[in-house]
Amino acid sequence: MTTLKDELLAKPIGPSVPARTTDPDRDFTKQIEVTGDQAAVTVRGPADGVDEDAATAYLRTQGLDPAEWRATGFRSSEWTMANGDTGVSTRFTFARQGLVEQTYPIDDLLEVIERAALTPTIADTEGDHTFIVSLGDMQFGKIDGDGVEGTLARTVECLNAAADRLSWYRERFAIEHVHIAWLGDHIEGFVSQGGANTWRTQLTLNEQIRLTRRVMLHAMLTFAPMVNRVTMAAVPGNHGEAVRISGKGVTRYDDSHDTESLIAVKDAADLNPGLFGHVEFFVPDTDELTVVVDCSGTVVAHAHGHQWRPGKHFEWWKGQAFNRESAMHQADLLLAGHLHHEHVDTDGPRTFLQPPAMESESTWWRHAKGTTGAPGLIVAVTKDGRVPVKEVVNS
Repeated sequence: MTTLKDELLAKPIGPSVPARTTDPDRDFTKQIEVTGDQAAVTVRGPADGVDEDAATAYLRTQGLDPAEWRATGFRSSEWTMANGDTGVSTRFTFARQGLVEQTYPIDDLLEVIERAALTPTIADTEGDHTFIVSLGDMQFGKIDGDGVEGTLARTVECLNAAADRLSWYRERFAIEHVHIAWLGDHIEGFVSQGGANTWRTQLTLNEQIRLTRRVMLHAMLTFAPMVNRVTMAAVPGNHGEAVRISGKGVTRYDDSHDTESLIAVKDAADLNPGLFGHVEFFVPDTDELTVVVDCSGTVVAHAHGHQWRPGKHFEWWKGQAFNRESAMHQADLLLAGHLHHEHVDTDGPRTFLQPPAMESESTWWRHAKGTTGAPGLIVAVTKDGRVPVKEVVNS
């Protein structure tokens, strides 16, 4: 039985990814999503088999009485299958009969970033590609480089520039899905180096978390009006660890301010399903550090990067993938942060992407090695395991 404690501690853990099959009929599928008094049925298959009757029939197979539901709309797209026939994918939306549609005001919550939000340019799109925005290592609160103000302004400007890129890439690819990957170390925190970074950290812990949360809100507000599906995933970084005693983590691996910030954004989005019902949120499961999300047939894995030594990402990935129960067994693309510089690498069909840090420099690193940072984020376009586009976006 679900208790109140369980309900309030619930978090949007990443979905499991089933093993791929080689069945050519896998394209002819049905999917249902039910949230309270709303339902969405997606029917995908040959042109002559995709209609409202097929959707209502699928409601019945899932134990729902079609007489209790009324169709409220649909979106449909076509493509040419390998055999030359026309395939159709149609998403039907249903509401329970007698439902009075309600909205919930969240003006107070969203007002803090309203000035930075972009005006949506495209309200409804169809496609079969995903546009990925990957970023991390803001380390909000840190005094280094151009400080909090510089990192914050750069992060917002890069997110806005990424939204502009989405419009450009739509001229080459049919993009319906935007995925935003938050790769950890969004705050400087006070646990790194046994607390030795405290004097060089200008913001309180709550202020660092608040900036992270509101930047994530800005990203949601920016991209939500532009596509039919938005997903946001976050993983724990070493700076975001909630508790360390004597320099060691003493709670679960998923106990992180980096992921909790995204959970708070989900709570805000849930207040207005009319505006944000198409936005999904994912964080690692209990005591885990990674999460995977399916992006147009590409299984995208997320990790912070502190789990392997520099340059050993594929060795770590291979070890994780050896476990068939691990989500990494299915991954096509690994996104990671932590090392603060751009790194793109491939091994056969698999791709590794590491965006630069958002902070302008680590002063300690500059003193030790002489180099500053080259901050930015990485955008990519993907479908079916391939990543034909990878671009660094900086302000």
